[in-house]
Amino acid sequence: MITAHIIGASGYAAAELIRLIDRHPSVALGVLESRSSARMAVADVFPALPHLHLELDDSGTALARVRADDVVFIAGGRELAREQTPGFLAAGARVIDLSDAFRLEEHAGDAVFGFPERYRAQIAAARLVANPGCYVTAALLALVPLAPLSDRIASVVIDAKSGITGAGRTPAAASMFAEVDGDVRAYGLTGHRHGPEIVQEARAAGIAAPIVFSPHVVPLRRGILADVYLIPKAPLGRAEVLAAYERFYGASPFVTVFRDIRAPYLPALEGTNDAHLGVAEREGVVQVLCAIDNLGKGAAGQAVQNMNLMLGLPEELGLDARTIAR
Repeated sequence: MITAHIIGASGYAAAELIRLIDRHPSVALGVLESRSSARMAVADVFPALPHLHLELDDSGTALARVRADDVVFIAGGRELAREQTPGFLAAGARVIDLSDAFRLEEHAGDAVFGFPERYRAQIAAARLVANPGCYVTAALLALVPLAPLSDRIASVVIDAKSGITGAGRTPAAASMFAEVDGDVRAYGLTGHRHGPEIVQEARAAGIAAPIVFSPHVVPLRRGILADVYLIPKAPLGRAEVLAAYERFYGASPFVTVFRDIRAPYLPALEGTNDAHLGVAEREGVVQVLCAIDNLGKGAAGQAVQNMNLMLGLPEELGLDARTIAR
């Protein structure tokens, strides 16, 4: 049995990691480390996990206890990741970082970008994986398979909407229910910090067109819906885009491509690592709708998928739930 430790264990993504690893057949929970909630019971920090009779540990506990070939998830932000990752790697552990510390090429070092649908083989051989976030994952699921059609795409517009858990668990006025309820809030109008990650990976996949990324917060607990508009410079039809997705995702257990014209339904994705893609066409513009759970495929679920690949396990192991229990 492999042991998995979680650093920064008091956030929303960490809660989903704890839930998933607790039910994983080949991996056991190790140290759950938190600077802000040390020595508190997991059930007190996360009331949705009342069956877990564990406590969160003080900073430094995981590094003191880690063993070679353990897995360490770092879910506490980029500064924490850059501070602690070298020690865990030196101890022989595998590290999966959920922050943006190692995603961009200039900071990546030996890290592999953790988008399994493109980098399966590289992830399987990696010791450090930079797990992409929710907006980036939704955008790349829609864009990466389109490389063979890139010469016919003049530009790409990504209109993405996220549930409020995407803002994290640290209290902030802008994330309060009273501030968010009843609104659809556009932000990042002069540029969003995850935009360069989308562009980097789209370029690496062969998508050369300019990309405009516009994020929004909506009054939902969790979920991402990305509307991706492909503005053509030469004729481009729905059938060709649909065929490109079906070819690319033929061996991907978590990606469903709708053959009929319909939009994904976010509640069906809650608590899963699934992604649903729909394709429509109007006035010569192809619209791709990509939906994921921002805490699932957009964070913890994808991290567990990457862990499975790193450990040589079936990538869907422990991720077979199709919806969360309410």
